[in-house]
Amino acid sequence: MAFSEFLFAVRAFFALMRELRSGDVVLTVTAPFMLPYAVAAAARFRGARAALIMRDVFPDVLVTAGLLKPNSIVATSIRAANFLMFRKLDAMITIDRNAEQPLRRYYGMTRIRFIPNWATLVATPRPVTVNNPFRKKIAARFVVGLEHDLGFPHDPEIVFEAARFLKDEPSIHFLLSGWGIGFERLKQLQADTSLQNVSFVARFENPELEVFLAAADLWIIPYNKHAARVSVPSRFYNFLAVGRPVVLFSEPDAEAALTVVENGIGWVVRPGRSDQLADAIVLPPCPATMPRPSAR
Repeated sequence: MAFSEFLFAVRAFFALMRELRSGDVVLTVTAPFMLPYAVAAAARFRGARAALIMRDVFPDVLVTAGLLKPNSIVATSIRAANFLMFRKLDAMITIDRNAEQPLRRYYGMTRIRFIPNWATLVATPRPVTVNNPFRKKIAARFVVGLEHDLGFPHDPEIVFEAARFLKDEPSIHFLLSGWGIGFERLKQLQADTSLQNVSFVARFENPELEVFLAAADLWIIPYNKHAARVSVPSRFYNFLAVGRPVVLFSEPDAEAALTVVENGIGWVVRPGRSDQLADAIVLPPCPATMPRPSAR
């Protein structure tokens, strides 16, 4: 995985060295992990300008996931590389209103702009229909969905534990799709347990995304403790675009949590609390429209 990302970054660097011209502007994101370094270096060599959309803060994401110690050699090296990269950037775009001040203190970066995140789908409520192809084989009247790249910041087991809590509720079903190490863990849990209220959907092409998101009544974003502060849920705004509420595992001051509470579009529950997820799902009435938020 790390070698593949490194190889992609190298290819991107040489492609940019070939294509960029003086005065060009190149925009990059934080994934794959090594891409911003390649973009910043190529832009500097070619006399172009570079901007970074900050979605995930490294090494902080890896520290909150327990994969790195805060003061380890690897974490310190990433911070040093970040410092050099940020000095080469012409602008940094945050999609989290709380990100600017920590970045200024942490890296001394001054060219920071906040731009609220956006959906890739047209924002209009999609009705729940029995003809939805992803819902046809589900007898339950209320479907709880999960669709995400489940990586280090996420806690997929919390979703499975909630399904286990609700296994005797015939009106509730869990529809799970995604990829990454967390999704593989979910499939292993299902192979060991065979819960009847859980179904899996293989990863599908983007043209099917709108139909799939319309198949569930409620969507889950399962972050680990503190992860929502350093990682932005990429699917969050698409869930809202199709008119569905969310249950977000997060500290209350994270950007997504603030958006949920301020706009009354779901629930924010404490990371690690599968019982609170189960409570949010069964709170009456099962929402056909946006539920009122419940601070947990």
